[in-house]
Amino acid sequence: MAVKIKLKRLGKIRSPHYRIVVADSRTRRDGRAIEEIGKYHPTYNPSVVEVDGERVAYWLSVGAQPTEPVLAILKKTGDWQKFKGEPAPAPLLVAAPKSTRPSFESLGGDDEGKGEAITQKKKAEKKDEAAAESESTEA
Repeated sequence: MAVKIKLKRLGKIRSPHYRIVVADSRTRRDGRAIEEIGKYHPTYNPSVVEVDGERVAYWLSVGAQPTEPVLAILKKTGDWQKFKGEPAPAPLLVAAPKSTRPSFESLGGDDEGKGEAITQKKKAEKKDEAAAESESTEA
């Protein structure tokens, strides 16, 4: 039986996520897998690649053949070079933590006028005008 390391597609129509799996070469792309050994999310920026290096080394040592896309992923993570005995590639790009927006208080915002409306409400003005008119008509 020929064993392949290939990608199993998951996700919606335009947002694919892949699992790196070990499966029989005769199974369907999304069919039954022997073992899941990693994840690949190409739509994220930068794309997310998680591979279990020990399991990859084991499956390559027992004769599993990676497909072309998986071979490219393994070369980027350095697992293929480790298996072949070549020097490791440059490290992968890691997403920088998102910076939060500074708060109003940290920018030195004033506390003056907190809780007070700048302009009066229109209903209050109309009631005041109506009360003033009724007083002037009564007098």
